Amino acid sequence: MNKQEVLRILHAVESGKLSPEQALNDELLKEFGELGFATIDNFREARVGYPEVIYGEGKTCEQVATIAKYMTGNGQNVLVTRASSEMYEAVQADCSHAEYNRIGRTITIINKELKVSEHTIAIVSAGTSDLPVVEEAFETARIFGNRVEKYVDVGVAGIHRLFNRLEAIRRARVVIVVAGMEGALVSVVGGLVDKPVIAVPTSVGYGANLGGVTTLLAMLNSCASGVSVVNIDNGFGAAYSASMINQI
Repeated sequence: MNKQEVLRILHAVESGKLSPEQALNDELLKEFGELGFATIDNFREARVGYPEVIYGEGKTCEQVATIAKYMTGNGQNVLVTRASSEMYEAVQADCSHAEYNRIGRTITIINKELKVSEHTIAIVSAGTSDLPVVEEAFETARIFGNRVEKYVDVGVAGIHRLFNRLEAIRRARVVIVVAGMEGALVSVVGGLVDKPVIAVPTSVGYGANLGGVTTLLAMLNSCASGVSVVNIDNGFGAAYSASMINQI
């Protein structure tokens, strides 16, 4: 629930269209939505600017669908990350307008109009194998109301590809860099742009990549200033932070 929805209910009470008792019983004014297996934070959007997000991994299809249906009933936009195609089918049974990004494993449900930002988030990735993380970041930034541009497969093994897109990348207000292997792309980008850079290490790479740990440590030790690093494969976390920067 956001501040506008709270004001709508308060104005309805003020005008006499809604009694105080009815307002108190309105699901939107309840601090929490108790679903038995989950407690939905109805006021998170009013408090921090973004609604609660459903992390799909570890949940059953029924649980994800129930939470999504509840949030849709309250008029909230819904984002599910780490979602399977089976989860999508369960969600779509109640929310026919749900959309599934198979590469990014995200479900998005637009229940109210998105106010799109004036400025842009650029997502830059090293290789095609990084696309699942790129798409998770893209869908997250998009449902939070951001203009987003993707520049994929521009890693340091063919660095001229990056230079060909550099002018467009520099126009963004914040840049997300997604890379696996040795993670060198973030230092290169960080040294070429005058905007905040958020690095996402991915688990892409051979044995000594250690499931992304090598990339994570390399990015944490980047010599480029203005680089922040999120967890391995955490496209959602990068896009959340980027959205907060982009909409200041």
